[in-house]
Amino acid sequence: MTIGFIQYSSELLFPLAAVILGYRAIVAEQVSGSLKFILSLPLTRGEILLGKFVGRTIGIAIPCFLAFGIITVIGILQYGLFSPLRYLGVLVITLLYLAVLVSVVTSISTLVNRTATAAATLFIGLILIFEIAWEELVTVFYYLMTGIQVNRLDPPPEGGLFLLERLSPSGAYNTITNWILDAGNSASIHSQVLTEIQPGSTTNILAVETAFSPESVPLYLHESVGILILGLWGLVPLTIAYYSFNKGDLE
Repeated sequence: MTIGFIQYSSELLFPLAAVILGYRAIVAEQVSGSLKFILSLPLTRGEILLGKFVGRTIGIAIPCFLAFGIITVIGILQYGLFSPLRYLGVLVITLLYLAVLVSVVTSISTLVNRTATAAATLFIGLILIFEIAWEELVTVFYYLMTGIQVNRLDPPPEGGLFLLERLSPSGAYNTITNWILDAGNSASIHSQVLTEIQPGSTTNILAVETAFSPESVPLYLHESVGILILGLWGLVPLTIAYYSFNKGDLE
C-alpha cells in the first residue's frame, strides 16, 4: 500500500508539475532575448538544453521525494515494513518517469516560439490526451485501426489493444511499477489492477492475466517493454529538440 501510493501520487502530480515548472524553460528566454546573452557565454546550445533538463528534473524531484519520505514513514506506522528492494525499484523508475516528463516538456519549450503555444501544447497533448483521456482513447484508436468494438468489461485477447494502453508515459510507468510490486501486468494503477485480477471480479481495467492464457501472452506485452517505451519518450523528443535548437536561428 505504501509503495503503491507513491505510484499513484507520481502519476497524478508529476505531469502537472513538469508542465507548470518547465514549459517556459527555453521559449521564455528566447522571447525575452536573454537567451542571446546566455549564448554569448562559453556554453554550447546542447549544454544549455541539458542544463535546463537536469535543473528542472532536480528541482521537481527534491520536494517530491521529500514528500515521499514522509509518506513512507506514515506508511510504515500504518501498514508495517515492506520490501526495501521493491521500494528502491519503484523510486528509481519514478525518477526515470519524472525525467521523461521533463524531457518532453523541455523539448516542446525548445521547439515552439511562444510561451502560450508551449503551455497549450503541453496541457492538451501531454496532460489531457496522454494522461487523462488516454484510457478511453485507446479503445477508439483500436476500433479505427481494426474495426473491432471493445467492451472493456470483457476485452478481447488482442495484443495490440493492450500495447496501445501502455504507450503513454504513465501507462509505461504503471506497467513497470506494477511489475515491481507484483500487482499484475497492466497499465493501470496497482489498486485497480489488484481488484481486476481477483476471482469473480470484473472491472474496466485491461489486465493481461484476465484476458490471456499464460501461454498466449505476446512477448511485447512483457512488463520490461515499459522501460523501452519510457526510454523512447525521454530520448526522442530531446534529440529532436537538440537538433532543432542547435541549427535554428534566434529571432
